[in-house]
Amino acid sequence: MELIKTRKELEAVTAELAKSNFVTVDTEFIRETTFWPELCLIQMAAPGVTALVDPLADGMDLAPFFDLMRDETVTKVFHAARQDIEIIFHLGGLIPHPVFDTQVAAMVCGFGDSVSYDQLVQKVTGNRIDKSSRFTDWRHRPLSEKQLEYALADVTHLIDIYLYLREELEREDRAHWLTEEMNVLTARETYDPHPDDAWKRLKMRVRKPIELAVLQHVAAWREREARERNVPRGRVIKDDAIYEVAQQQPRDQQALARLRSIPKGWERSATAASMLEAVNRALAIPKEELPPLPRPAQMPEGTSAAAELLKVLLKLVAEKQGVAPKMLASSDDIDRIAAEGENAQVPAMTGWRREVFGEKALELVRGEIALKFHKRRIQIFPLSENLPNAAE
Repeated sequence: MELIKTRKELEAVTAELAKSNFVTVDTEFIRETTFWPELCLIQMAAPGVTALVDPLADGMDLAPFFDLMRDETVTKVFHAARQDIEIIFHLGGLIPHPVFDTQVAAMVCGFGDSVSYDQLVQKVTGNRIDKSSRFTDWRHRPLSEKQLEYALADVTHLIDIYLYLREELEREDRAHWLTEEMNVLTARETYDPHPDDAWKRLKMRVRKPIELAVLQHVAAWREREARERNVPRGRVIKDDAIYEVAQQQPRDQQALARLRSIPKGWERSATAASMLEAVNRALAIPKEELPPLPRPAQMPEGTSAAAELLKVLLKLVAEKQGVAPKMLASSDDIDRIAAEGENAQVPAMTGWRREVFGEKALELVRGEIALKFHKRRIQIFPLSENLPNAAE
């Protein structure tokens, strides 16, 4: 089994793959010691064509691969596509389109929450995948035949899975459900977050606006530093250290050295000096311009009970549709609908989710439908406008 190691070979195989209306794609990468994933292998397949591409080969130019990824006439099929797309976006500056994610499609088709590739292969094809090469170091060369066989199986089985799920979506008239999900998955902002939003990844451990300002500035500084140096965020500074810096607000080396979460001697480094600049920029913000602390919305009385009813409704609708409940609505969606009704700006109230669940949720909130236990099952039934009011 030969690896493709030159642009000329890659051009030839991508030209063959482009003749198909779809191509299955997977990548092997390492990211334990870097901020950006290090691409180690690309696998592709279409009916009658397979390819294993070595992006680490000397002088390798992946331009033909990126051309295929941007070809609008070819559907790119991934399983759990987010990390693969992140790699393509970082290295090629593009987001593949159109995309079909078999993990999402499987959830839409009733295979449960976040079904794994191995489970999907077994359920659809009856085959079992040898997983012994899963945690290999894909940077090491030469790769063994066993590793290459494992890698290629990831895209050859994917052909059968794609064809099966595509047919299921059409049969169930749910292709537009997946289209909406793929629009989110292929949105540029999904893969190009602004460093100023990095603080949102952190758990809130601040109680004052000035602490939040420092947290925001230091988190943004760390994000830029990690990207520039291509190291994991924690290699720059740990999350716990950011929380302590936000609370103690050290202005200089001496104050920074007194913090328990700061390694001894680190306060004298150029990195520490750069971070202190970020802290002092935050501390210079006028009081009236400090960011407000996020406050949880005050839920109207009765919201908790309404949310519990909505959860039961969600389970009923999900069972009837044969989809995972979390595909229809999250816990936050439920709470917001219970509190805000029609005004809830949540995914469950848009697109196909509203059509399948959101409208019924509003009917329940408005008292137009109810739930009853009948013949050992919970059922949905319409309420008559002439029914007497319940006793208060």
